[in-house]
Amino acid sequence: MLREFYDDFPTFDVVRDIIIDGAERGGSKRQFVFKDKNKKEHEKSFKEVFEDECALGAYIRSQGVDSGLKVAILSENCYMWNVIFYTLQVNCDICIPLDTGLSKEDIAAQLSDCTAHVLFYSSAQTEKAEYVKNICSESLKLVFCVDECEKFIEAGKSLPDSYRNELLNQSTSPEALAAIVYTSGTTGKTKGIMLSNKNICSNVNASLHAITGGHGIGFLPLNHTYSWVTGLFASLVRSEWGYICTSLKSIYSDIKEYKPYQFAAVPMMVEMIYKHIISTAKRNGTYEKLMSCIECSRNFMLSGYDARREMFSDIHEAFGGNLEYILCGGAYLAPEIEQFMYDIGIQIITGYGLTECSPCVTCSRRYDYKIGSVGLVLDCCEIKIADPDENGIGEICVKGDNVMMGYYGDEKATEEVFKDGWLHTGDCGYIDSEGFLFFIGRKKNLIILSNGKNVSPEEIEAKLTAEIDYIKEVAVCEKDNKICAYVYLDEAANPDAKDTIYEDIKKVNLLLSDFKRIDKVIIRDTEFIKTTSLKIKRQEIEN
Repeated sequence: MLREFYDDFPTFDVVRDIIIDGAERGGSKRQFVFKDKNKKEHEKSFKEVFEDECALGAYIRSQGVDSGLKVAILSENCYMWNVIFYTLQVNCDICIPLDTGLSKEDIAAQLSDCTAHVLFYSSAQTEKAEYVKNICSESLKLVFCVDECEKFIEAGKSLPDSYRNELLNQSTSPEALAAIVYTSGTTGKTKGIMLSNKNICSNVNASLHAITGGHGIGFLPLNHTYSWVTGLFASLVRSEWGYICTSLKSIYSDIKEYKPYQFAAVPMMVEMIYKHIISTAKRNGTYEKLMSCIECSRNFMLSGYDARREMFSDIHEAFGGNLEYILCGGAYLAPEIEQFMYDIGIQIITGYGLTECSPCVTCSRRYDYKIGSVGLVLDCCEIKIADPDENGIGEICVKGDNVMMGYYGDEKATEEVFKDGWLHTGDCGYIDSEGFLFFIGRKKNLIILSNGKNVSPEEIEAKLTAEIDYIKEVAVCEKDNKICAYVYLDEAANPDAKDTIYEDIKKVNLLLSDFKRIDKVIIRDTEFIKTTSLKIKRQEIEN
């Protein structure tokens, strides 16, 4: 089978070279568009972003931030987050991106664990920063407020050239530690994942050789490596610009205003978009017409005629008119939703990965994909299935240049996940005869019934989300040897939701195998507690 490969990108082995080379090639082209706290729009070219990095780098070096220090960022998405991150990589520091959704105690625990030397924090995180300064006083020597970085940049511009020269005339190796990224902790204690320059660069190189596209919009939390590959580094290598979205509340208006060709999302965001389209059609009385047009669209595609952008022009206009595909990974996505989006002309480029793999492992291609699959392995690694059952389902294992150095200060945890050179991911899936990976769910989350059957809660959750459009959030678990579904309903879309949910779940049960059917439904009055990447914290489902 012919595989897509985009070979018009340079390859890199240290992160700082991506930043320096990208700035030089991008030049006066715009790199970022963003709005400040007063909603005023700003635009920065590649050259201007790089000058901000150099000035900030000169300033922090003048304050004692030498290369090789461990520097944490505790801030919401904003332009300065990008500048700080780039600056640290050019300065050959070790970046520690923090989750602003964590408690001050959890943040202090992470910074203590890695003995961070420097902290950048936003004004919104002041209380946590003050707490952390006291707890981590032995190692944490310098603290900077992100909101003051513009002043730091201006100060850096007036410093002697020697500071800038020191910043730019450094060197590092592919094997050098570039970042320590803490896991989200959806099911247990967080661990510090050590990523080298080689880990990150190999993943960037491979990912960009697998998929390309026009300008995008970024709203995933910047403390997640998925945002780095699809946004921070992709923009540099492709010389493409992106809009920095700072709030999920404005996602639809931002997409319509900035007209992206692509963006990265987690499945919950794709589900939100799908439900938005469905609910809008029902509200406007055009749902039946929409479904009829989708049937026509499928028939046209079978005959080789693609009329999707014409047939669904109103939907495309609502998303800016340019949107071609959405890069989606991080959890299970219902094949029905993926198929629906494809039918209306917005392809979901599914992928599989984890932070331990920098993070991408597999990815679908624009013209080389299977609905329901998370794609083909990237050329920076290889995969295998350990201990497959009679259906070929087992634990996904990964080996390659993108696989982490290990967990910081935790040799035992590192040894537990590495066996004969293979990283055991804790995820279940299978590989078909053509090399496509199909993700089933987390091994930890599997429901093992008394009859010995294994049930993936992610699969059932995705089915419920796809079939019942007024389910906003759902989590499936085992309770007293029964499959239980906790649901949070959209009563604005369906005022009778609490009355109809039971019958509608019975209908979904008919679509599932007998042993996968839901036995009990619990209606929640509030949203689930989630990580900043919108993953439900399963250990807190009942809270």
